[in-house]
Amino acid sequence: MRNTIYDNIYKRIQKQECTLTFEKSKVIEEVCQMMSLLNESLLELKKYVLRIGFESPSEEIEFFKKIKPGIQGKLIYYNRIFKIETTSPVKEGGCYYKHLTDQQTLLQKEFKQHFANSEFYRYYRSLREDQDDIYFRLGNISVTWGLQNFAFDIDYQFSTYYDSQVAFIIANDLINNYIMLRLNPDKDIEFSKSINYQNYHDLFWTDSKNALIELIYALHASRALSNGRLGISKICNVFSELFSIDVGDLHHAFHRMKVRAGSKTAFLDQLKENLEQYMNKDL
Repeated sequence: MRNTIYDNIYKRIQKQECTLTFEKSKVIEEVCQMMSLLNESLLELKKYVLRIGFESPSEEIEFFKKIKPGIQGKLIYYNRIFKIETTSPVKEGGCYYKHLTDQQTLLQKEFKQHFANSEFYRYYRSLREDQDDIYFRLGNISVTWGLQNFAFDIDYQFSTYYDSQVAFIIANDLINNYIMLRLNPDKDIEFSKSINYQNYHDLFWTDSKNALIELIYALHASRALSNGRLGISKICNVFSELFSIDVGDLHHAFHRMKVRAGSKTAFLDQLKENLEQYMNKDL
């Protein structure tokens, strides 16, 4: 029942995202519609959580680490696009690009202020899970942790505080991508296509994040995509969009793989073994 509710909400969001064009003449109206839908979705989730609660600690952690931040992060993202586009003095030319550059600088300042020296940011980006019980379960917030001021205004029945931090991290990544693609008009079409990956709502990555990172680096190293012209971050973004997964700190995870015990290519080794077994079935 729970998965059905979550899936239905995601499907509505993904269906709406498939209609986005991000054309400059339409973007304000489009993001307003997205904000309305996302806000309604969060309210629906809140009513459900307050009424039903969670069946297990693991479900609670997944909700506040992935499900809620994924939706809230997009709400922050589309709201930021709305502000960027409605405060721009013009829609074309040097003034518009200057406005975008200023927004990019502001985003960088916000990152330095809120995340650059954050222990939690390093925890989340490094894909750790050992403190999830502290960060992503209700009732664990301590006023002595040096929280940001807005933390004391949050709804303690529907937030662990750190789920909002994850939402801002997700939003910042999306906002930076939006600004970068607006600054390079030749990538506008590419941006629209990346959003349309959301159409594959029934396609999920069900192995570990490290396995996906291993695959991404293998494709990059073998120059199997676009004759090797795509950077590793670009490939990562494609897979993140396609599989609706936050890969996290790609380079840090890869460094850990390089020094781990045993096979450095455990997932690829398993892929090869599974494929050979599958081929031998028909022999």
